Amino acid sequence: MLVSAKEMLTKAKAGKYAVGQFNINNLEWTKAILQTAEELKSPVILGVSEGAGKYMCGYTTIVGMVNGMINELGITVPVALHLDHGSYDGAKACIDAGFSSVMFDGSHYPIEENIQKTKELVAICNEKGLSLEAEVGAIGGEEDGVVGSGEVADPKECKMIADLGVTMLAAGIGNIHGKYPENWAGLSFDTLDAIQQLTGDMPLVLHGGTGIPADMIKKAISLGVSKINVNTECQLAFADATRKYIEAGKDLQGKGFDPRKLLADGTAAIKATVKEKMELFGSVNKA
Repeated sequence: MLVSAKEMLTKAKAGKYAVGQFNINNLEWTKAILQTAEELKSPVILGVSEGAGKYMCGYTTIVGMVNGMINELGITVPVALHLDHGSYDGAKACIDAGFSSVMFDGSHYPIEENIQKTKELVAICNEKGLSLEAEVGAIGGEEDGVVGSGEVADPKECKMIADLGVTMLAAGIGNIHGKYPENWAGLSFDTLDAIQQLTGDMPLVLHGGTGIPADMIKKAISLGVSKINVNTECQLAFADATRKYIEAGKDLQGKGFDPRKLLADGTAAIKATVKEKMELFGSVNKA
């Protein structure tokens, strides 16, 4: 059964570890992440961007697949199904479809409008027992056409949004979606510390978790980051393993073209990546 991310993130914040949000793109992705979470006894958040939602035939399809897998695979660890970078309408659609958590990314609106829309969603999520993530200040890079340049959030604006009663807060601290450029300046820990001082117990979210050095990840967790989003890293691992399989000509041997064989190495690579991240984030055996 899907759960809100509230309890797992409250525990993570108190215990100084982070829960990974791993974005899903298809059945293999979902299965690999759920199996790894169960093997490592780690809570997990499955992230779905609006683009991936369309690709997987809509939100109700995803809810059906994830609930079916939790049941069929005997998953006992807490699993939240979360909309990533949701629009206002997208968040409402996911709530109706049966997601247990949503993100409303109002960071591109003027702060007044971001507050007004976030307030409405807080009321709906509270009534239904769902967790809600809000965002302040653009996060760099590109995610489904949403582009930012590693911007840094205003801690005062973060407090304004946190005080509306959201479950967790994503704030730009110089992080970027996708691959990090050579000239990346690193995370702004001063900003993170200032946000943490003003938002207290609120779990903070680090987007763009791919490519941030391990020591920076650990420092961010020590400063209140309780949820870290990973997407690109799993995609790169999957693509690399699949390319090697095909380049080695394995798809031409026997029934190597069968998708169950063709995608097996890529799926194993996702599992290995997720395991590495869960160990780094400190969520192993925290279910």
